[in-house]
Amino acid sequence: MSLVAEPGDPRIAAQLAERPVTDLLAAVVAGEPPLPEAWRSRAAGLEGRIAALLAGARGRGVRWVCPGDGEWPEPLDDLDQIDGLRGVAGRPLGLWVRGAGRLDRLAEKAAAVVGARDATTYGCDVAGDLAADLADAGMTVVSGAAFGIDAAAHRGALSLDGPTVAVLACGVDVDYPRAHAGLLHRIAEAGVVVSEHPPGATPTKGRFLTRNRVIAALARGTVVVEAARRSGALNTLGWANELGRLALAVPGPVTSQTSVGVHQALRTGRATLVTNGAEALEDLDALGRRDATPPPAPQTAWDVLPSLAREVLEALPAQGSITVDVLVWRVGTTAESVREALDGLAREGFVRQVDGGWALARRADLAPAPPGEAQGRRAETPRDT
Repeated sequence: MSLVAEPGDPRIAAQLAERPVTDLLAAVVAGEPPLPEAWRSRAAGLEGRIAALLAGARGRGVRWVCPGDGEWPEPLDDLDQIDGLRGVAGRPLGLWVRGAGRLDRLAEKAAAVVGARDATTYGCDVAGDLAADLADAGMTVVSGAAFGIDAAAHRGALSLDGPTVAVLACGVDVDYPRAHAGLLHRIAEAGVVVSEHPPGATPTKGRFLTRNRVIAALARGTVVVEAARRSGALNTLGWANELGRLALAVPGPVTSQTSVGVHQALRTGRATLVTNGAEALEDLDALGRRDATPPPAPQTAWDVLPSLAREVLEALPAQGSITVDVLVWRVGTTAESVREALDGLAREGFVRQVDGGWALARRADLAPAPPGEAQGRRAETPRDT
């Protein structure tokens, strides 16, 4: 049936809701008029084509995996639970698989990383680092093997000997793009290359959009790194949203046209902002298992000073000196309190007496906090002046 109907055709799902695939195929071969003419015409000589196709696939180390097989990844079944997107719907009838990995196991803990083909150096660096972080955490990186972000994601996973899955819009034996022949070979060694299209099939524009649903469905979530206003990567993000998967996006420079689509997705709430692999893993992993909150900045001497001492320091001019009387007026407290604060600051070397007044000696916000106080005392909040 996969040889007579184009993948993602919503009419397949509608027909299979009424009868088993074997009955549907028999009706197609018999030429029942209600069925699409394109299906009936492609069914001519089907048995001979199947035999030749399977023989050729075995010779290339390619296998067919369909629902009910042990290697079938159950997350793909979710595609039958949604209405579809832009005229594409339904789970694959099956997948052609090339590679050493088992597709079902690779999909157990997978994340998709996709983005612009015309990617910037910034985008490729981010995608590679992010994919490497995911692979290092034991996740499978899923992408489409295209130029730009996709290739950077695959290479990032492979750099740490992590598994990766390439979903193609052509046959799994077709090196597309041709420049990625070596990359696809490495992907097949570390993971798998998969496609809904039979070996030898060539890519078309529409097939890139239908394969996006497979990328999104195989993964727990999709991370988009760079996407223009009308990018195929945003289509993958749309499938993630439809499937109830996590939709994540990495922002780029606000002046970059390559990131306009990403920023729009973030602005409209269709994606959650992430900036690195740790943040992506925090969302993708079990709730509460990871915390990507960056460590607090080291405390400085300023952080552990009493609030009055900080106010006195703020009241002192950057250049020159002022008297205690002026400090009392600026800080709004007693002369005794100001002198006490100045004496403490002088002992720590932050202020000094000059010509009957007081001046700054060094900056407290650039000095490390004393070890004991840095750990045992929280900074006070200065009162308004």
